Amino acid sequence: MSLKHKLNRLKKHVIREEAEVISDSLPKDPINEQWEEYQTSVFSYDSQYCLVREVVYPLDYQHGHYKLSEFKEIVTKWNESELNHPLSSKQHYPSDLFFFDTETTGLGGGTGNTIFLLGQAQVLDDCVIVKQHLLPKPGNEVALYQSFLQGINSKTLVTYNGKAFDWPQVKTRHTLIREQVPSLPPFGHFDLFHAARRLWKNELESVKLSKVESDILGIHRENDIPGFLAPMIYFEFVKQQKPEIITGVLKHNEIDVLSLITLYIHLSTKLLNINSKTTSAEHYEIARWLEYIGDNKSALHAYTSFVKKESAQEPKAKLALSLLYKKQKNWKQAVLLWQEILSDSNSKEVSLKALLELAKYYEHQEKNFIRALEYTEMVSQLILESSELNSLIENDGIKKRKERINRKYQKNITRGSAEIE
Repeated sequence: MSLKHKLNRLKKHVIREEAEVISDSLPKDPINEQWEEYQTSVFSYDSQYCLVREVVYPLDYQHGHYKLSEFKEIVTKWNESELNHPLSSKQHYPSDLFFFDTETTGLGGGTGNTIFLLGQAQVLDDCVIVKQHLLPKPGNEVALYQSFLQGINSKTLVTYNGKAFDWPQVKTRHTLIREQVPSLPPFGHFDLFHAARRLWKNELESVKLSKVESDILGIHRENDIPGFLAPMIYFEFVKQQKPEIITGVLKHNEIDVLSLITLYIHLSTKLLNINSKTTSAEHYEIARWLEYIGDNKSALHAYTSFVKKESAQEPKAKLALSLLYKKQKNWKQAVLLWQEILSDSNSKEVSLKALLELAKYYEHQEKNFIRALEYTEMVSQLILESSELNSLIENDGIKKRKERINRKYQKNITRGSAEIE
């Protein structure tokens, strides 16, 4: 071996050893080091940084009454269903849904309210990933939103009161730095708060997510940080920058986004299996919901199956079903239900509405003014007996109805007499 070759080999060896010495002597990043044990890394951007925590759950993990894997089954069922509903994930893959919740420094809106934690969950083929983006201190929002927006690849947000609060807050904060960060992606939006309120507002004292978790979903939090304490805890964290101060808030938000998955499974199960998976109260509210969104075919089916059950809401369901038949001009079924209500119902309010419908039917459809007048007189009598019904219909309106029917009746008699002559 030539001397030159030996020197080159020795040179490479010396350079490698020097590099190792230099590497060993470099101080570790203190920020990265203190967050390692909390499943959290540092995301740096343009002299700013934020903290990103990532937790992976297996699909067989059970959160409340359901395993996370059941979400994928629900999406499959929606894709197979003909039900046209605002919560339908038809034409979606499981990973298209983006479960999202924030923590903020206050409950008000506007630019004075800062989002300090953006939490998200996504159901992938083999796991569920919860990802949280934490603002370490004011002035680092560019890094926070760079981190958050660079990884979004979903179609639809799933939130709890997110239409009114979370996403508008994101838009407000994003507006302040929009020149420095990616644009907000267009999203569909499933707000589960409105669904929970529609189904359980009469059953629960509150439809806060924590109440729905404990009373409906079978989720019981242990050593949880109440949401109203989160801002105070965050401000203390900003002062001290110690991970252990904020971990309770991170865990609270983590459970929030997991609960959104469970709640979506639960609501979808009831919507897709209305006859076997719902209580009577839920069944009735879902039927009303379907009618409200204009899916009269599904609403008709829901009401029809509901009136076969014995329930306190049966008179109201019969009335709603009769009005759907009325829209379809199926007068035979509508009249039959109005008469059933008068025979069976203990609800004076529902009976009053059935009487009014019969009066209108005989006046306008049958032109039987005597029957129309009889039912109108029954309305007057019911109002006299029940003063609480006065707010539902004005006496002047009943009086005018009687006068109009009498005029029609007299006109009909006069016409008949003229034809005989």
